Amino acid sequence: MKHYDTVVETINGLRENGYKVDFNIAFDKLICSDKRICLNPDEFEIVEVHRFEGDSNPEDEDVVYAVESKDGKIKGILTSAFGMYADTVDVSLLKKLTMHREP
Repeated sequence: MKHYDTVVETINGLRENGYKVDFNIAFDKLICSDKRICLNPDEFEIVEVHRFEGDSNPEDEDVVYAVESKDGKIKGILTSAFGMYADTVDVSLLKKLTMHREP
């Protein structure tokens, strides 16, 4: 996995590697309204996780996920999956996202 220094660099690098879909969280699914894509937790895998922590401000924290459908046909990006979303995310989706935390 390549190391990136910034969130923008990470997103651009992932896009160059085919991760074109912009995912958002919708309670128990990942969705892309523009492309009318919806993936349940059992339909995708997280293949890369890039974490960025603010040096002086916790609000500067960000997480970028590289997501692939299990059939390999859909590749996309999910950012900032924690924080304000944490309370509204379904348990099964939250578990899938948190199991990829670095030790």
